This record gives sequence, C-alpha cells and structure tokens, in this order.
Amino acid sequence: MKLIDAAANVWDKTVTGHVADLHRMPREARVGSPSAILYRYRPLSGVDPVDGPPVLLVPPLGAPDFAYDLRRGCSLVEHLLLAGRTVYLVDYGPMTFTERTLGIEDWVDDVVPRAVRRVAADEGADAHLVAWSLGGIFTLLAVAAAAQAGDPLPVRSVSAIATPVDISAVPLVAPIRPLAQITGGRAVSSIYKAIGSFPAPMVSWAFHLTAVDKLVTKPLAVLSRLDDRDCLAQIEAVDHLMNNMRGYPGRVFGQLFHLLLRSNDLAGGGLVLDGRRIELSAVDVPVLVVGGKDDVIAPLKAVRKAVGLLTGSPDVRFATAPGGHLGVLTGRRARDTTWVELDRFLDDLTDDGAGAA
Repeated sequence: MKLIDAAANVWDKTVTGHVADLHRMPREARVGSPSAILYRYRPLSGVDPVDGPPVLLVPPLGAPDFAYDLRRGCSLVEHLLLAGRTVYLVDYGPMTFTERTLGIEDWVDDVVPRAVRRVAADEGADAHLVAWSLGGIFTLLAVAAAAQAGDPLPVRSVSAIATPVDISAVPLVAPIRPLAQITGGRAVSSIYKAIGSFPAPMVSWAFHLTAVDKLVTKPLAVLSRLDDRDCLAQIEAVDHLMNNMRGYPGRVFGQLFHLLLRSNDLAGGGLVLDGRRIELSAVDVPVLVVGGKDDVIAPLKAVRKAVGLLTGSPDVRFATAPGGHLGVLTGRRARDTTWVELDRFLDDLTDDGAGAA
C-alpha cells in the first residue's frame, strides 16, 4: 500500500506539478485603502455559525497573508470557519518603495485600529484578535495605545502566537547585537535609508537561513516520506509561502533594528513611537501567548517575556506547542496543539457571555 501511495504522489507531483491544495478560502473585501484591505471570509455551507465575537487575523509584515490559510487541511482560517466562527483578515499587500516612510506607528495608530473598528461595526461585537510574529507586537501596541489615549478599541481578546518580546533571548541575533551597540547601527541605517526598504528576496533568504538544517535534509525527508501525502503537501505549501515573502518599509525595518534588536526596548515594557511611550501594561483585555518549542526566530524565552509585562490584562495565559516560527502557527502538529489552545481560549471568553459592543 505504501508503494502504491508513493507512486501516486510521485505521479501527481510530476504530472500536475503539486500535491498540496493551495486554493484559498473564499473571501470578499469589506473595505480597502492604500495601506490595507480588510477581508471577510465566507461562512462554510452546512456549518452552523456560533454565537460569539468575530475573529480578526493580523499578519506580520514580511509574510504573505495566506500564512493563515496555508493549504486545505492545514489552514487556521479553514479551522476557524469549520468551528462556525466569523473570520476577518487585514492584508497589507506587498510593500513598495513608495511605502518606505511608513513606521510601526502607522500600524499601531491606523491600520490595526481601523480594521478592528470596522469589524466591530459590521458584526456588532468586540473582536478577538489573533496575531502571529510581528503582527502580535503591532496588535498588542495598538490595543495599549488606544487604551492609554482613553479611546479603547472594541477588542475582546488578543492571541499572540510566536511574538518575540525579549530580543536578547533570540540566539540568532546574539552575535549582531554587540556590533550594533558599538556602531550605533549607523552602517545598517545607511543601507536601509539608501534602498528605502528591506526587500522581499532578503526576507525570504533570512527565513530560509533560520531553517538551513532543514534545507540540507529536505531531499532526504521527501524521499523517505513519498507515501505520506499530507507531509509532502505541507512541505510544498511551506516552500510556496517562503518563495512569496514580502519586504519591509525602510523606516519600519530601521525601527525594528534600533528599538528591538539593538536596544531591546520592548523587553523593558514598551516602545516610544511618534513621541510617546506605549506600555504593554496598558493592554486591558485577556491575552493568550503561544510559543513554539523549536522556534529560533521567537524562542520560548523571548515569547514568554510578554506574560510578566501584561500586568493590566485580567487574564494572561501562556502555552507552548511544537514547531518552529511558522510551524507553531500552521504546522501539521499545530492542528492538535496551538489551535486547540486557541479554541479553548476563545470558547472560555464566549462562555463568559462578554463580547457585545
């Protein structure tokens, strides 16, 4: 049987060119702007909707929005829709040279809040925000900034997956930080100011570099799992995502380098953006923090740091799951770990009876 399965998989890969179903879940644009488009996914036929707050997915810069909808059978979007939840996503699109002056504050003060308020207005309920990687930093800061300004966002909860808060705990950048301290980051600053961005090919290269050991062993892994269609489909889907990474605006990249990598300011509890300090302690909604056990971009220690800083939240939960930076969000094991934790968290808040705007 394994030989037959392997032969069928090889045939499909050779003849059709793929084994993964990369069709995206149907969705429609609710509102668009030069900086972002808000999408609402269509409910699934035959699935009864649950009576609960909508979910807004907030992606990071650098990764395409379909990280949340990787492939059929391993898609967080599909999973949430199968549970009867109402699902939205804000998509920034590819960054171009014209966006080079955008900073983190543009996402914190404009893009994320605008998407949240539109979702809440459409659905008549506060939104659950689910964010991955840098998207988690944008989301937490957006919620905190609005609260500090006395105009809180209609948010029921925040789930931050693989969101690094303490950059000093990231071994990958440890050799770079001392050099950045000595030079003051001037060499890096001159580069991103000159080219206006951190280009998409470099983002893709950086992500590949973090998994160089898997790149070396991937041919052997493929050969040894030719009969495992689900495994082959996952490898193919991840390759597709890695080959479609997006760039960072030059100013955002500069802020990430100076405020996070060089100074590690967020680990101190907040960031100074646009002349004011935003404190993570101002986040006043329940938060789920999830870290990947094999994540080299956002190791557990870097992610766990957020728990002690979210002192204003009434309920902070920390969970770990197997997988690397992408795997903890949408790996095959995430279906039985991260997604289960997320379901439990959302269900507990829905059972509380809260969420109406």
